Amino acid sequence: MSSGLVLIETGQELRERPGPAPKITSLLIKPASAVCNLDCAYCFYLDREADPYKSLPARRMTLETLERLVDTYLFYSFPNSVFAFQGGEPTLAGLPFFQKLCDLQKQYGRHGQSVSNAMQTNGILLNDDWCRLFHDYNWLIGVSIDGPEEINDLYRFNKQGRGTWKQVMHGIETMQKNKVEFNALCVLSQANVEKPREVYQFYRSLGIDHVQYIPLAEFDAEGNPLPFTISAEQYGRFLCETFDLWWPDRRKVRIRFFDNIAEALAGHRPGNCTMHETCDSYVVVEYNGDIYPCDFFVESHWKVGNIHMDSWTEVARRQRRYNFAVTKTLAHPECEVCEYQSICHGGCPKLRHGPHRRFEDLDYFCKAYKMIYAKATGPLRKEVAKILGQMQMQPQAQALVNPS
Repeated sequence: MSSGLVLIETGQELRERPGPAPKITSLLIKPASAVCNLDCAYCFYLDREADPYKSLPARRMTLETLERLVDTYLFYSFPNSVFAFQGGEPTLAGLPFFQKLCDLQKQYGRHGQSVSNAMQTNGILLNDDWCRLFHDYNWLIGVSIDGPEEINDLYRFNKQGRGTWKQVMHGIETMQKNKVEFNALCVLSQANVEKPREVYQFYRSLGIDHVQYIPLAEFDAEGNPLPFTISAEQYGRFLCETFDLWWPDRRKVRIRFFDNIAEALAGHRPGNCTMHETCDSYVVVEYNGDIYPCDFFVESHWKVGNIHMDSWTEVARRQRRYNFAVTKTLAHPECEVCEYQSICHGGCPKLRHGPHRRFEDLDYFCKAYKMIYAKATGPLRKEVAKILGQMQMQPQAQALVNPS
């Protein structure tokens, strides 16, 4: 193996572990693999030596693979099934592909089963036809936009090197016109990390009330941050300043990182896998049906199966999946004594592994987490207690209004 953690001898990692395995609760599906219609400067897919499909310029999931995916996963994941599509750019698979997906879900779905679909897109290809599908089937869409035009277009450009902001804005306006539920995904780079107020007010001006910030951390072969990568101090300051901006709006604006902290404080499993105890809540399905434990580690030595050859139960029990899941449990000495360990759980394996290819290192953004946890956990804990108290009071009030 070129990198990664080896807990058992190579060649045995695809065996099944005895006993129960954590269930695969959602899928991240790449119908066009890492292929994209943009050429963003900071994209982590670009020039990845470990990409097992990099020699294949055109990659599209076939309808046969799609049907196999829907049929088997709906059977395995009853009563709740989550299909999330990403890339590259998933809309490159074409609108008929996703129309067929919805038909297959109706065909193979069971009575009483809950099926949900989501997509992360750059928004460039969205039109009324796409948006009608999203609206009619209640899709949740994440659209990538990093802020106002001069910020977004610094790193997000097309194959001709031209900015994409105007095209993305057209996609957003089309979703709003068609009443499609969507949120914004903002990559924090050197273009915007020092401008939290400008970025936050930009989203508010568009009426966007769900935002996810993704900190950018990419490194060269020697472990040095690439020019657009932000520092932990910058990320921490951004989060703290954004928290102050958001706090008066907290009942009407959702910022995923702050939601995740609140979920952890309430004793629930946060929606972001970075804050889970182990990395095993979802898997990636590539265009050809290959399965991996994480989109940051679509590498041959982490492949855990293929939907054409393996059942979901077999994949869930694979030794290699367990090997990847426990990379988070390799606690750094600082984590073992950290007051926020029960929230953070050591951070993201990608951000631990990235600089020096060691899972046992600290998360690159550790300092940022400590900055925002110190600021946010106190007020969020009080807010969570207030909300939980209100929820407990509601049944009692209802009983008083409607005594039996």
